[in-house]
Amino acid sequence: MADPVTEDGVSQVPELCCECGQAHPLLDNHLYNFQDEVDDELICHICLQPLLQPMDTPCGHTYCFKCLENFMQEYSFCPMDRKKLSFQQCHKSSLLVRNLLDKLLVLCPFKAECQQTMQRCELEAHLQNRCPGFKKYKSELQRKRNPISKGKEEPPAKGDTNSPKDPELPSGGSSLVAESSGAAVVSLGTAEPGLVNPAFEETEEDLPHRTSLVAETTTIEIHREDPEEELGMRIVGGKDTPLGNIVVQEVLRDSVVAADGRIAPGDHILEVNGVNISSVTHCQAVSFLRHPGPVLHLLVLQEKGFSSRTAQQDPSATSREVIHVTLVKRDRSEPLGIKLIRKTDEAGIFILDLLEGGLAAKNGKLSRNDRVLSINGQDLRQGTPEAAAQIIQTTESRVNFVILRQSGLQLGEPGEDGSTSNSSSSSSNGGSPVHHRRRPEQSHYRRKSTYQKDLPQGYVSHEKTVAIKKEPKESLGITIGGGRDNKNKLPIYVTSVQPIGCLFRDGRIKRGDVLLSINGIDLTHLNYYEAVSALKSNAASHSVTLKALEILSLSCPEPALDIREQGFSWSPLWITWLGLPSYLHFCQDIVLSKGNLESWGFSIVGGFEESKGNQPFFIKTIVPGTPAFRDRKLKCGDEIVAVNGVPAIGMSNSELIPMLKEQRNKVTLTVVSWPGSLV
Repeated sequence: MADPVTEDGVSQVPELCCECGQAHPLLDNHLYNFQDEVDDELICHICLQPLLQPMDTPCGHTYCFKCLENFMQEYSFCPMDRKKLSFQQCHKSSLLVRNLLDKLLVLCPFKAECQQTMQRCELEAHLQNRCPGFKKYKSELQRKRNPISKGKEEPPAKGDTNSPKDPELPSGGSSLVAESSGAAVVSLGTAEPGLVNPAFEETEEDLPHRTSLVAETTTIEIHREDPEEELGMRIVGGKDTPLGNIVVQEVLRDSVVAADGRIAPGDHILEVNGVNISSVTHCQAVSFLRHPGPVLHLLVLQEKGFSSRTAQQDPSATSREVIHVTLVKRDRSEPLGIKLIRKTDEAGIFILDLLEGGLAAKNGKLSRNDRVLSINGQDLRQGTPEAAAQIIQTTESRVNFVILRQSGLQLGEPGEDGSTSNSSSSSSNGGSPVHHRRRPEQSHYRRKSTYQKDLPQGYVSHEKTVAIKKEPKESLGITIGGGRDNKNKLPIYVTSVQPIGCLFRDGRIKRGDVLLSINGIDLTHLNYYEAVSALKSNAASHSVTLKALEILSLSCPEPALDIREQGFSWSPLWITWLGLPSYLHFCQDIVLSKGNLESWGFSIVGGFEESKGNQPFFIKTIVPGTPAFRDRKLKCGDEIVAVNGVPAIGMSNSELIPMLKEQRNKVTLTVVSWPGSLV
C-alpha cells in the first residue's frame, strides 16, 4: 500500500489500525503486505487473504475467525461444500498451523520511513516501539486532534516528569492504585515467561475520565454471640487455584456477616486474626475462617471502582531516581523472573513482581513498581510488556535495565499467581450491605462434547458401582443435596451416610459422592425432589445397584468434620467441584452489552500454561459501575467455558483476551458457576 502519511496537512491523516498499521473498518480483519506469495492452503476462502485466528470446520475447511463468524450469522452451512454447519461445531486450528501463519513475512506498511521485514506476529510490537513511520503518523494524528498544539514541541513523556500522587481515600484505608487496564486487572497465565498482559485494554481516548482501579484495605471486626456460629459467606480461590487470593463469592442473608454489613461479594480476604491468608490453599483458608471465636479480625481489600483523572490532580510530587541495573543470563532461554504490567494512568511498563529464587530477585537491585525506561538501549517509555519480553528473550547474556524508581509508592503484596491484592477485588455498591435479588436464571444446558475437557491437575475421579442385598423395609440411610433445580444446577450428591442404613454397613458410598444412577435410573438430570422420590421407590426392593462418582482433590483433602457440619447442611468445598467431569457440568449463557466507550468490567485468570497444562479460566474481578457489575449474573470464581460459542478449553490467557477485546458491544459468555465454600 502507499505510505499512509504523505503530507503535513492534517486533513490528509487517515485513521490507521495500531496493530497492522493500515486503514480498515474496525470490525474487519487486519491487513498485511506479505513479502512472498502465500500458499493457497493458508488462505481463507471467504476473504481470500492469509488466515487470521484460523478456525477449522468438522468438514475439513479452515476460515478466519471473523470471516466465519460473520458468515454464520446469515447462513447455516459451510461456504465451501455447503454442508450443514453451526459456529459452535468449529474449533481453532492446531498450534502448528497458527505458528506457520504467525511466521509469514510481512513488510512494514510505512515504506517511506521504514523498509523492515518481519514475521507477522512481530508487526504490532514493531509499530508501537521501533517504527519511525508509525511514530510520525501518531505525531500527525495528535496534531489533528489537538490543533491548538500544532507547531509546538510534543510534551515530554510522562516518565520524564513528576506524576501526581494517588488521592487519599477516606476511612483511614490505604490508597491502592490497580495495575489494570480500563476493563479490569492484570490477567495471569500468559504464554511467555516474565510477561503479564492487561485484561481488556482501552486507549486513553476511549476512557477520558477513567484512569485506574482504586481499592482500599480495611480492618473489620466481626462479633459473634455464639463463638461457634458460622459467618455466613461463601469463598472461592486459594493459591492452589488460578485465582490465587481468597475472594468472597456470596454473603448469605440474615447471617453474621450480612448483619455487620461491611463485607460484600468480590472482597479479598488478606488476613484472619493477624494471619496472612493471601498465599494459602483453599482448604487452609476455610480452616482459618471456620475457627470458632467471639471476635474475628479480618483485613479485607475492597475495590472502589475507577478513579477519575481529575480526582488525581495533586501539585505535590514524589522523589524519583534513575537506576541502571544489569542482569546476566547463563543462556538465552533463562528467564529473569520478572512480571511486567501496564497502567492506564501512566504510560510505559512497570515491574509487578520479582519471582522468588529468580535471577532478578537474587540480584536484588530491581524493585516492585519500578518503571522500565529502557532495556539494552531500546526506549520503552511508551512500550508494552510484550515488547519488553521480546527484548529479554532474544538477549543472549547481559540484560541492561534503566529504571525509574519513585519513593514511597509500592504495589500491594502479590499472591501466589503474581496478581496483586490492590487490583483483584470487586465490591457490591462500594461495600454497601444492600442485597440485590438475582434476575431469573437463563436456560441451562448440558455441556456439549466440544466443551469436554480433562480434569485439572491434582484431581482424581473414580466411578464405582455398588450392588447390595437388603431387607425391603431397610433404609439406604443417606441424605442428599444438590439437584438441577438448585441455583447452581448441581448434580445429586451425598451429604451424610447414617449409621442405621445398609449403605453405612456396606461402607463404599461416602459423603460427597455424586450419585449417577440407582437400579439403572439416571439421577444426573433430576431435581432434588425427583431424586428423593427415585431413591425411596427403589430402596423398597431386595437389591439395589448404585452408580456413584468419587472426586478426590490430591492437594486439598477435606477438613475434618466438626459438629457444626453434620447432617443436612453439609456441602462439598468449592475446590471439590472443580474436579467434576465436564459431562456433569451445566452451563449458563450470560449476555453482556456495553457502550462504545465502556469496558466489560471483569478480569480473567487461568488458561493453558506449559508448566501447568490446561487450567480453567476464572472470573477474578468484577469492577463496580461496569456492565458486568450491573448485570449481576456473573460472579467471582465463575469458570468461563466459551466466548460467543467458541470453546475456551486449551486456550492460553493471551489467546482468550484478544477474543474478548474484539467484542465491541455484545458478548455471550458461557460459564459454569460452582457454590463457594461456606464459612
